[in-house]
Amino acid sequence: MIENFFGNTEAVATLTEMLANQRIPQTILLSGPTGVGKATLVRRFASVILQANAADLAKIEQDDLFLPHNIEMMAEREKLASDKRSEDPLSLSSHPDFVTFAPDGPLRQVSIQQIRLLKDQARLQPSRGKRRVFLIDQIDRANEQAANSLLKVLEEPPPHLLIFMTAENPYDLLPTIRSRSVNIRMHQVLETEITNFLSSRGLEQSERRARLANGSPGVAASLDIAAFDKRRAAMLNLLEVASRRAPFGSWIKNVESISASKSEKLEPYLQVLFLLLEDILLLAHGFDQIRNPDIARELKAIADAVSFAWLKRAVQLTDEMIRLLRRNIQKGIALDAFAVELRDMVAAA
Repeated sequence: MIENFFGNTEAVATLTEMLANQRIPQTILLSGPTGVGKATLVRRFASVILQANAADLAKIEQDDLFLPHNIEMMAEREKLASDKRSEDPLSLSSHPDFVTFAPDGPLRQVSIQQIRLLKDQARLQPSRGKRRVFLIDQIDRANEQAANSLLKVLEEPPPHLLIFMTAENPYDLLPTIRSRSVNIRMHQVLETEITNFLSSRGLEQSERRARLANGSPGVAASLDIAAFDKRRAAMLNLLEVASRRAPFGSWIKNVESISASKSEKLEPYLQVLFLLLEDILLLAHGFDQIRNPDIARELKAIADAVSFAWLKRAVQLTDEMIRLLRRNIQKGIALDAFAVELRDMVAAA
């Protein structure tokens, strides 16, 4: 009943059974890694619930956050003053009975103003049929005020409303939100399956995309190879500096470029950094099946120069930067601090 969805057959089967039995919880949480298709699966499910024809389905799909027009719109909203965003909370509703609330602004948070808008919209009856479907994408990015406000809707949702939420880690949510939701876990997809998926759609470098996607078909399909390679070169340089394989001065050009760019976020650099650290760990323990085989020699040199304690600390520092992203940390200062602390560890060893 749910068509044109790739991977995570168990999650699809669970939702299909709910449809078949007409026993659908009013609040459902889809959790799992970025790019495995959580929001996509919600849109496919909504198209069945709303009995969407081809034209309606096309409207629902227009709210995909990875489409170019939505990426551009959200980038423009980042430039707005916070009071302007508050006056016009972000929601997408190309189809009148399917509404998406997504993280907004430079810190990409779900705001209290969006939840207030959701509560107002929740009272509205369906334009067609018997149901409305709301998607709160990345509810784990809701600030505390927004999360607490959402609880009032989850406690007693209107009978016509289905609320879907997505999150990477359900345990980042308030326990009261988890307890009021049916959690459906989604998982990474096998690399071979992603390669076949990409090849069937005629995408170039399908095998490399699949290796770099970390089990996420959406990431593989949307990956900008040129941008990835640019970020990878910068993060490889950072790790060479941090391991004392390169002088600190070689890092200055990269960090100045990263700091100067207002459009470039720190998060995609950190995602690349995680991939490189994973490869270094594998090489340090004798494994050669890595995500970046074309730079294996450089990564092996770093692996030979550092200890397990260094690698553990590098991962911890990267995690700390990820957590601080919502506080709008200074990109250059954070990356410089990463390099300095790890260089000191190598010198002390």
